[in-house]
Amino acid sequence: MRLLFDQNLSPRLVDMLGDVFPESSHLAFSGLDCAPDTEVFEYARIHGFTIVTKDADFHDLSRIHGSPPKVVWLGTGNCATGRIDTLLRERREEIIEMSEDIEMSEDIEMSEDPDRRILRLSP
Repeated sequence: MRLLFDQNLSPRLVDMLGDVFPESSHLAFSGLDCAPDTEVFEYARIHGFTIVTKDADFHDLSRIHGSPPKVVWLGTGNCATGRIDTLLRERREEIIEMSEDIEMSEDIEMSEDPDRRILRLSP
């Protein structure tokens, strides 16, 4: 289970979540921090990453091109990195299930309110 953290998230998340999401990376570590979203999307697809982001752009690309890659779209707004760490740990099983199910063409939108979780279907 490999996560690729978007540039709008702290690179520290890679180390913070290394025990539950090993082999994860950040765009800055891959030299993609200034790359267009389409290039990042293709990189994630080729290398087996699930994209974690706060932007709708990758969800939109997923709707257009399908998956892989899968996308975890964080609806947390501006919050501490520790809160994102906690949220991803709490929803780990759900993220793994979504990422590993090749039949499932859904992205996950997550917010700090667990009742606000929305699975968005891709065409």
